[in-house]
Amino acid sequence: MAGRAARGARGRAAVGVVLCAAALSGCVAGLRRFEPEVGDLLLQDLDLGPLCDAIEDVTEGYRGARFSHVGIVARGGDGRLVVLEAVSAGVQATRLDEFLARSHDAAGRPKVVVGRLRPAFRGLTPRAVKRAEALLGKPYDRVFAIGNDRYYCSELVYEVFRFANDGRPVFDLAPMTFRAPRTGVTLPAWAGYFEELGAPIPEGRPGINPGAISRSPKIEIVQAYGTPDGW
Repeated sequence: MAGRAARGARGRAAVGVVLCAAALSGCVAGLRRFEPEVGDLLLQDLDLGPLCDAIEDVTEGYRGARFSHVGIVARGGDGRLVVLEAVSAGVQATRLDEFLARSHDAAGRPKVVVGRLRPAFRGLTPRAVKRAEALLGKPYDRVFAIGNDRYYCSELVYEVFRFANDGRPVFDLAPMTFRAPRTGVTLPAWAGYFEELGAPIPEGRPGINPGAISRSPKIEIVQAYGTPDGW
């Protein structure tokens, strides 16, 4: 599980949340021999229910990909790669193989795409990863409010890279939306979610989502494990 968020597919942004390939042009390695680097961003298309669908319905990913989650690659204490992520249980470290096993395309490959900071920003990754490790155990941000010491998936990425860049954002916030792009009506999944929380829908509040991160000019897509929906 990861974030629940929303961004208008035509220019409005949202937050990335709840856990709910064909070879990509420009990928640098084949799936069998590819291993992500520490600091890489794993963008994931999850198929875990209506909220994941709701995220994807109101957000836009790289080349139309329907991403609903994102995590950061790190190295665990045993030397194996893990993914630092904000999920419903809070900020945690998940084994890479477990992360990749959550959702698959028609060919049985993980619906995960790898983004890497471009050279001008790559020097930030060690400090960003260390900051994410320091946030392990922090609670999940169910209301998607920036700056409340709780984190949804893409907020975690936003905050740790902002920290690494001495408080200057690397990724951009934009007004969130939880409305269907064609009708402008709040999606039922979001209406029910916030009603259950007893919280107002944060329509128009600043936020971020996995799709927006995937389209950021600060990263390059270096690998596709499989084919996310939308490609």
